Amino acid sequence: MDLDRFLYQLQFQSERVIPADWKPAWDDAPLPFKLYQHLQVIPLDGDLPFSLNAASLASKKGLAKLGPLLWYTYGQTRYSETATPSQEGFGVETMQAFRRFVPSGGGLYPSELYIYLKMEDVPNGIYHYDAAHHRLLLIREGNYDAYLTRALGHRCDGSQAQGFLFVTTMFWKNFFKYNSFSYRLQGLDAGALLGQWQEISSRAKFSSTVYFQFLDRPINHLLGLDEQEESIYAVVPFTLHDHSSLEKNHVSSSEWSGNIPEVKNSHYQRSINVLDSPFIKKINQQAMFDSPEQFELLKHKEDDDRNMYPIQPLPEVEPLAYDLAEACRKRHSPELDFINQTIPLKQLALLLKETVQPFSADLYGKEDRSSLSIYGCFHGVEGLPDGAYRYDAHTHSLIEIGRGDFRLSLQKAMKVDNVNLHQVPICLHIAGERTHYKKTFGYRGYRIQQMEAGMLLQRLLLTASALGMNGHPLLGYDGKACDRMYQLEGSGETTLIQIPVGYYQPRSWLVGNMLT
Repeated sequence: MDLDRFLYQLQFQSERVIPADWKPAWDDAPLPFKLYQHLQVIPLDGDLPFSLNAASLASKKGLAKLGPLLWYTYGQTRYSETATPSQEGFGVETMQAFRRFVPSGGGLYPSELYIYLKMEDVPNGIYHYDAAHHRLLLIREGNYDAYLTRALGHRCDGSQAQGFLFVTTMFWKNFFKYNSFSYRLQGLDAGALLGQWQEISSRAKFSSTVYFQFLDRPINHLLGLDEQEESIYAVVPFTLHDHSSLEKNHVSSSEWSGNIPEVKNSHYQRSINVLDSPFIKKINQQAMFDSPEQFELLKHKEDDDRNMYPIQPLPEVEPLAYDLAEACRKRHSPELDFINQTIPLKQLALLLKETVQPFSADLYGKEDRSSLSIYGCFHGVEGLPDGAYRYDAHTHSLIEIGRGDFRLSLQKAMKVDNVNLHQVPICLHIAGERTHYKKTFGYRGYRIQQMEAGMLLQRLLLTASALGMNGHPLLGYDGKACDRMYQLEGSGETTLIQIPVGYYQPRSWLVGNMLT
């Protein structure tokens, strides 16, 4: 299979990227976290704030401030046990899981967090965030400001940053269950993690920019990664002040990757039989950048259809103020727990406006608003006729595509009936360029688009939680059928993920929060 066919099937024929006889070996499943062995341990304070805002973090410095940010971003936050009817037709089956505040396909968390720190209370160097034990492990010691500045193509001055966050993907952690379909999930999961970091770190007055474009091999080398099992997906410098931008200076990775020694570290992942993932490895290699000359900017698509469809203005709303920590604790993915309750139009307006707030990334230059679109099918929203709409962030309005109740069509397009969409008043779809930015970024464009969608998704989920609702991210739907609902065939867009949103009843599960 060529890579273009692989990406097409990921989007529209997901069943073809998973072998018909594929069965996950649950007895040999990997751990949902990476456990390094024999490294220097830097403990993080387990006395974590119950609220997360500037006031609760104002008196904290160094690791005392960083620890809560890492825990709220990607720490293990709860343990749950859920009972479901047995597939044999009698009795129940129970499933136990460690959860985090970010969603992950199947709860498998293929992303890992690394961090480069320059703080007085720890040695300068590269660390791994051990989510299982809420601690840092020293990968390599030293100052790597110049190294990272060059790896980012001199678009950021590493000496001005207090640190760098690195988001990687371990391929096997969800390949064992989803086979090659895991590639789509890995980008979305990494994006949700990035979106969570940006929301959490902003409460501590950190300024951070997400870099999707960098020289992959030097950064993998810096982190001590084996590219056959794990690779860098995003780099995020952060500081209490806006960091400087420098003029590009083209340096290819082959010129300086050997400037620092290789590190060899061992880690434990539990699986004995780790299977090969040839398509993921191949596309990961093809997606790598070797020179800053490959870095590009995306152009926003011009909206040329505003006058073709009826426009429904949305009420003006003030920015939503809420306790982010509480929204994180309340956020989960309802399945059959949604209840059919009317949504005030102002709630919908708040949800959409907060979701599309600009974020800082290296994709659009000075204009940081995403080029992704939000479409939705609405039923039972006060003051809004049932129908399919596109949200126009520029005018804060809905563009009507078609009237009517689309819930039955949406339900028929579901590949797995784990959500009753007749109980859901809001069914949103994040949509983006059908060719996944390939013209601009080559094969790297697919993972960039998925991460961008994941960032948008996480802000949507947190906003829904703050409004007393919740959303359930779904990929098990017929993409072509949903594209037809929104008349996307001729627009060059396609739906990337489906998110039912609404009120819900308490879930039947046992859950314990892991906050000390």
